[in-house]
Amino acid sequence: MSELTQSYAGVDARPRGLRLEATNLDGSFLGKRVTPKKFASGVNAGFAFADLLFGLDLGNAPALGFAFPDWRGHLDDVYFHPDMSTLVEWEPGLDAVIGDYWLKDGTPVPICPRNLTRKMIDRLTSLGFTATVAVEIEATVFEESVHEARARGYRDLTPLGGSAGTAYHLAKSKDWSGYMNAVADRLQAVGIEWEAWSDEDAAGQVEINLAPGDPLTLCDAWARTRQVMREVAFDRGHTVTFMAKPTAGYGQASHINLSLQRDGANVFYAEEGPSETMRHAIGGLLATLEGNCSIVLPQITSYRRLVDLSGPPVTVSWGVSNKTTAVRAVCGHPSYSRLEYRVPGADANLYLALAGVLAGVIAGLERKIEPPEPVTDMAWCMPPGLITRLPDTITKAAAALEGDPILRDLLGAEFVDYWVGSRRWEWMQFHTAGGDPFAELSSWESHRYFELP
Repeated sequence: MSELTQSYAGVDARPRGLRLEATNLDGSFLGKRVTPKKFASGVNAGFAFADLLFGLDLGNAPALGFAFPDWRGHLDDVYFHPDMSTLVEWEPGLDAVIGDYWLKDGTPVPICPRNLTRKMIDRLTSLGFTATVAVEIEATVFEESVHEARARGYRDLTPLGGSAGTAYHLAKSKDWSGYMNAVADRLQAVGIEWEAWSDEDAAGQVEINLAPGDPLTLCDAWARTRQVMREVAFDRGHTVTFMAKPTAGYGQASHINLSLQRDGANVFYAEEGPSETMRHAIGGLLATLEGNCSIVLPQITSYRRLVDLSGPPVTVSWGVSNKTTAVRAVCGHPSYSRLEYRVPGADANLYLALAGVLAGVIAGLERKIEPPEPVTDMAWCMPPGLITRLPDTITKAAAALEGDPILRDLLGAEFVDYWVGSRRWEWMQFHTAGGDPFAELSSWESHRYFELP
């Protein structure tokens, strides 16, 4: 038992607060602060949160128009159970712990993002596999403070580091490296390992690569990294956004890299190319790709990224070392053979996105799904009818998920139906509350998505 765990169990109660942390469906980092005494009293029983935390949209309105499960609908409580392995000192005077949500009867909330990730990890374990996962986080940083950004309606902001938008550009002003160095220092302080960061394609855009790890630990690190990036921006008088497309220029992604191990060996590796296990994983990922688009492209703006030749994949496709495809196979090395799932936007909730990806992999392994032939050319601008294109609106993707029997079986009908209802609600809000489908980026989207998720 760690020193912090002991202190909150009453061994050495200290005068500090503690923050409870978890995401909602949209990926917003939510929680509350409690005293050490309160935490010690609820560390086993859990902490009550109104079920509305899974029922408010990003405009703070109750999402309606679809069926609620038995446990949802009248502001009853769900219970946050902390995962004590995530307990850290966030800053002097404040500790933090990540957890997930459970019902009064001791069963997990079936739509809780972290619970869904764990559910897929357990299913994969039952097949004899473990997963190693890494994620690339993209964000855009602006010179203006969040208060000024709000006053401007999140428009006409100044990219931090200058107007250069070429990837890997080093001729940045010092405030750029100063911001990222401060982020790196904060990540180290809270125990999050990162491997690299660099300038991305758009002006002010950065990509930071988290070190590979087990799926749940990686998702926790993703959530906290985004919180660190926001807090450092606020502290330095800047603002940062994880919108899928914060300006009319380049979009932002959240690529997921995944490998599988059995008895410590990478089962995706084979000397001749993709192993049989990798092929089946690819087959499952492609079979669920259209339905998973609803999960990994969760918002209206998510679909504005899907433009040929602009970076994101636009087709149901895979290829070896082919970054124009949706699933990229990296082959030929016992350690580094892996799959890169290139569809998710920066606005995706990684817990849900990874649950969907693992569901596709599991389906491929269990059903021995063979993939189609790999794409060896550019997977953009292909002639109509030659290859299936990804759903290009939030409602098309919701319909694809609703009709996907694999994801319904693995993720659960309750989650699928609830998620689909929430996405259709988002579409209705866009079309009735000021969204403009003909704009490159509407003011409604900027106000709704710039700060959240």
